[in-house]
Amino acid sequence: MDARAIIKKLRDKQGLSQDEISWFAQGLANGKVTDSQAGAFAMAAVLNGMSDNERVSLTLAMRDSGDVMAWDLPGPVIDKHSTGGIGDCLSLLLAPALAALGTYVPMVSGRGLGHTGGTLDKLEAIPGLKTEVSNDRFVQIVESTGAAIVSATGTIAPADKRLYAIRDVTATVESIDLITASILSKKLAAGLEALVLDVKVGSGAFMKNIEDATALAQSLVSTSNGAGCKTSALVTDMNQPLVPSVGNALEVMAVMDVACGNVKDSDLLELTAALGGELLVSAGAASNVATGALQIEECIADGSAAERFGRMIADLGGPTDFVEHWADRLPSAPVVIDVIANTTGYLDTIDGEAMGLAVVALGGGRMRQGDAINPAVGLSDVARLGRKVEAGDVIARVHASDVEKAEQAVQATQSAMFISDKRPATLPLIHKRV
Repeated sequence: MDARAIIKKLRDKQGLSQDEISWFAQGLANGKVTDSQAGAFAMAAVLNGMSDNERVSLTLAMRDSGDVMAWDLPGPVIDKHSTGGIGDCLSLLLAPALAALGTYVPMVSGRGLGHTGGTLDKLEAIPGLKTEVSNDRFVQIVESTGAAIVSATGTIAPADKRLYAIRDVTATVESIDLITASILSKKLAAGLEALVLDVKVGSGAFMKNIEDATALAQSLVSTSNGAGCKTSALVTDMNQPLVPSVGNALEVMAVMDVACGNVKDSDLLELTAALGGELLVSAGAASNVATGALQIEECIADGSAAERFGRMIADLGGPTDFVEHWADRLPSAPVVIDVIANTTGYLDTIDGEAMGLAVVALGGGRMRQGDAINPAVGLSDVARLGRKVEAGDVIARVHASDVEKAEQAVQATQSAMFISDKRPATLPLIHKRV
């Protein structure tokens, strides 16, 4: 086959066969396709779109360009993926809860991207923990503990890794077809039987409006099911942080407060149960979503999810007594300054992207690839939307490495939180199911 002929067919909307797409993906992985050809392919996909069959074929071809895991376990192999937001530490609670219920969760996760936090960065706030493990060790942890949250190896979907890097420099990132294939090729390489997707929408998400979020959710769900993995999605609200903290160690603390029963009513718990219920139904481990959600809530309430989380932390090199002494094990910032409301009224809106970028500027995220992260910095006690505040009330707390950075973050956080004299309408946590 010829890369130029394949690009021409996509450019001219003639339709690509599965064999043509598979050849192109292998060419991305082995170097037979040049960077300029990959860029032209991506641009044609952006301008013309891809059919459902083409999108499924691209997903499977990029998945099969590297290692694909196969499991022989006494329970279903399942996973969850979020499209990204702020204060979104849900994976750290959901994965061990699912493991406690007899399912297996080989979760290959990512690091922070732009204003959004990364699950791996949050986990690595725990001293000693390493998310980069060999495939053999990954398998061992999943088999023994039921869940492992790790980074992707270089042998997982190498075609996607190359195409993504080229899309980043050719203005071809914003394609639902290519985003879908990129996300799913890596997820499905873990050998999943079922998947649930948490598609975020709002000021703290990449998708700012419900129409774009729904389109992405529909693309992901139809493609994943077309690739043979039972999948559903929830479009969920990201107009404020999921937990009232933004920053790696601070978000782990928020998870532990829920896992250990210190916080019994929260958006984190509600959404964890909802996504878990969806996933347990898809995996055949619950008769309906409500029953599955109740199972998730019960295993969090009785401590079994926390126990599994502790085992996973130890398996990844973290403290063996983390669950018992997590408050002492996590790093803390030397400077903590309150963010004060300048006026009386109701917290009307939060610019989630600006809030996330304020944490990045503190050192809690990356300005450039390869930047070191300070796990202790960030925001805590972030006021919830709709709260009545008086001038002088604390609406957040900045945790920083020095006073200068703290003061800059205070100003940025105040600017990101808008107070109105009218109580805003309450936004649902879950906008729709796809």
